[in-house]
Amino acid sequence: MTSAELTRRAEELGIDVVGAAPAEAYEETERHIRERRARGLFADMRFTMAQPEVSCHPETLLPGARTVVSAALSYFAPGPEPERGEGRLPRYTWWDAYDSLREKLEALGRGLGGSYRVLVDANQHVDREGAARAGVGFYGKNTLLITRRFGSWVVLGTLVTDVAVEPSAPLELDCGSCTLCIEACPTGALDEPGVVDSTRCLSYWTQSPEPIPEEYREELGAQVYGCDICQDVCPWNRGTEKRRAGEEPPPEAEPVVSLRAWLEAPDDELRSRYDRLYFPRNDARFLRRNALVAAGNSGDPGLLEAVRAHAEGGDRLLREHADWALERLEGDDAEKA
Repeated sequence: MTSAELTRRAEELGIDVVGAAPAEAYEETERHIRERRARGLFADMRFTMAQPEVSCHPETLLPGARTVVSAALSYFAPGPEPERGEGRLPRYTWWDAYDSLREKLEALGRGLGGSYRVLVDANQHVDREGAARAGVGFYGKNTLLITRRFGSWVVLGTLVTDVAVEPSAPLELDCGSCTLCIEACPTGALDEPGVVDSTRCLSYWTQSPEPIPEEYREELGAQVYGCDICQDVCPWNRGTEKRRAGEEPPPEAEPVVSLRAWLEAPDDELRSRYDRLYFPRNDARFLRRNALVAAGNSGDPGLLEAVRAHAEGGDRLLREHADWALERLEGDDAEKA
């Protein structure tokens, strides 16, 4: 199949960017993963870094694998800033674009014929490397894959197939001398361009099973999960809303959340409503921990009662973060009085 035919079929399915590369080992990527893991840069994260002997070898993911088809779907949508008492979610979590891309790749695989395997948000494949080789995008200094048309506001997915597809040319683009993402990161997690130090990454700490370090709590502001700072400042992401041609987010897309609801809702309700998010052991207490930090940063005395309930509760993790939030909220309240 030619590259042009692949693009035509992908466009018909609503895939924003597509490309193909031979199903070959990612030897340099595997070496980088092992080196960075040895340096402790991944903290306790698993994902594709846990088994580079698998995730860097797409040729082993399907018997007779010949081609890695990489696809990107833009999830960008404009959204409101959180109001007092609200927490902010990163854009990729507002709706489940991964699920949409998974369906599109399944349809593409059926159309190509032969045997295939779809991997979307899967630990078995380093999707960014496949996408870079297939010309879908290039690596930014913030380590994210940047596409020419939609910047880094994309989710990535992979179709490994035994069908021969003409390889796409990699993009001959890079960030040049731009260092805006490095300068904007409030914790210095990007000080080494092209490498993330997870132990200093705000997004990592919202997903970690450990207490959020005190020196990073104020930097989280209203953020209750993830972090978009390095994407918000990226020049490649400017004007994305004018270039989007793919599907729009569903009406239930959720840019902000109620901090009170996160602090008071039953665990089962939080787990089911936010099953699109990763949080340790699927335990809602980690979402509450994040909400307590955001509450402490909110300056909203209306959250005092909900925070105080956790300060007086039996959960050590939540009690610690609630005490921190109370000190800030009660201080703010005293100043206003």
